Amino acid sequence: MLEDNNQVYDESQIQVLEGLEAVRKRPGMYIGSTSSRGLHHLVYEIVDNSIDEALAGFCKNINIYIHKDNSITVTDDGRGMPVGMHPKMQRPTVEVIMTVLHAGGKFGGSGYKVSGGLHGVGASVVNALSEICEVEVKREGHIWKQIYNRGKVITELEIVGDTDDHGTKTYFKPDSEIFEELEYDYDTLAQRLRELAFLNKGIRINLVDKRSDKEEEFYYEGGIKSFVEYLNRNKETVHKDPIYIEGNKDDYSVEIALQYNDGYTENIFSFANNIDTIEGGTHLAGFKSALTRVFNDYAKKFGILKENDKNLSGEDVREGLTAVISIKLIDPQFEGQTKTKLGNSEVRGIVDNIVGECVGHFLEENPQIAKLMIDKGLMAARAREAAKKARELTRRKSVLESTSLPGKLADCSSKDPLECEIYLVEGDSAGGSAKQGRNRRFQAILPLRGKIMNVEKQRLDKILGYEEIRSMITAFGAGIGKEFDVEKIRYNRIIIMTDADVDGAHIRTLLLTFFYRYMKELVEKGHVYVAQPPLYKVTKNKKDSYAYSDEELQQLLQQLGGKDNNTNIQRYKGLGEMDATQLWDTTMNPEERTLLQVTVDDAMAADEIFTILMGDKVEPRREFITENAKKVVNLDI
Repeated sequence: MLEDNNQVYDESQIQVLEGLEAVRKRPGMYIGSTSSRGLHHLVYEIVDNSIDEALAGFCKNINIYIHKDNSITVTDDGRGMPVGMHPKMQRPTVEVIMTVLHAGGKFGGSGYKVSGGLHGVGASVVNALSEICEVEVKREGHIWKQIYNRGKVITELEIVGDTDDHGTKTYFKPDSEIFEELEYDYDTLAQRLRELAFLNKGIRINLVDKRSDKEEEFYYEGGIKSFVEYLNRNKETVHKDPIYIEGNKDDYSVEIALQYNDGYTENIFSFANNIDTIEGGTHLAGFKSALTRVFNDYAKKFGILKENDKNLSGEDVREGLTAVISIKLIDPQFEGQTKTKLGNSEVRGIVDNIVGECVGHFLEENPQIAKLMIDKGLMAARAREAAKKARELTRRKSVLESTSLPGKLADCSSKDPLECEIYLVEGDSAGGSAKQGRNRRFQAILPLRGKIMNVEKQRLDKILGYEEIRSMITAFGAGIGKEFDVEKIRYNRIIIMTDADVDGAHIRTLLLTFFYRYMKELVEKGHVYVAQPPLYKVTKNKKDSYAYSDEELQQLLQQLGGKDNNTNIQRYKGLGEMDATQLWDTTMNPEERTLLQVTVDDAMAADEIFTILMGDKVEPRREFITENAKKVVNLDI
């Protein structure tokens, strides 16, 4: 018998959550998380409803206001939510939209043909997770208003004025009972709103921050063509104007813009119904296959590639390519771990045909540009072959097989990647202390001499000629570039440990550029960390204490009773000044250390910052430094 433990399982144990209680009970299921990301998602849900009105042809202007208390107002000039009685629910339709999950014009009705919302839960979820929510609808000659509290109706829908205008205004204040933080980040919102304005040409989106009087308007008549120009604005382009492709088949609308720059990395961003398909999908596959086929066909037709020459690979063809793919369809099928991979099988053929025809015509009509593109691909192919030979030198078979590891690597004894970590240490001196102070079971040490190559300005074959980079690739054991497989990584944590000065910061930036460009999944999957060594050692009465910032130093001195003759303060100039014990105590001991995990919240923003900081153009870097100089906290002079 299993009832001795008093665990009764009967009908009384089955809990039914009424209305929007489920959303408040498990908010992460609906908005991803209750962190900053989820907070910002509330705004996107309401804005997406306005975008749907724009896609249907009824809305031109969308305004977003961040109020001083971090509440939000979103207005549009669409048709306004329906206010009549809902035939099934026998409540005003606007109330049904705001209080019932999966209620909207996106489920087979004639409300919207194409919708950016995935589940139709947007407005009701925002309402459920808001301390207060107010909706005003301008429609049918009147202004209608209803107020809610945490998803529950506070006032009945009522007419509060008359107007000839039309549209919807939604005000909400995120619930402090739900969210870990309530501070909206202007740049995060601006990034997504800019993206939406690019993807929906002709729509005017205004963002107003009443906390700082900051205001921006996003309006792009050129749509995704302007998007590509924006992404390439800090790069030298191979041809002046992006190639723009537009096509329709049945109920599918395809828009693509592409432009080559003189860099060596590809940046392709794909969207389906305005949703960022970060995992790609059938639309991306169709684009890639068509581009590779058309380039090779053109090169052979005009004798650039001879009969016996190998075809250019997709990787060769896409070197230095910036592209935006946007497809609109009635019934998108999403798959993948984060539901951001388009799975509609018919889309691949549709995109392939449209791209193949349009790019083929462009190449034939622009032979000079075509030759520049093909020549770039041929150079990429030669570099790929050279890199293939160099790559063989970096192959680490497996953790159990004997293979030539970098001579400077002090490996750990554990063979379990999940518990292993590797410190990339600036300088042989600090590397020596780290080797002595580490826990040999799970901590590996790889000293790096000097600054590694700036990979932003080099092809892979040149990069692989650099010893320090080869050492890292071999040690990690997961390959590089297109062959990189994060599942094969030897260490779960890759920890950058450099001096707390300008040179150390530069080395960190060079390493992060290398990881982001050639081992991107390391960053995306959260394997990269930055160690935080102390800035000060304070010795009083023969007892050592450590401070990691100027603020911590002042707090520490107060705790120790102030500075006197028995107090000695040492400002560390570098890791090499610490002995093995000090390095372990402050920076390497998992029980005591502070690690900063490197994350990438937005691929486009990350690509832009690496281009600005590490690329060839000086002017964007100067502008960045000028704009951000006042934000510098610690600067070694």
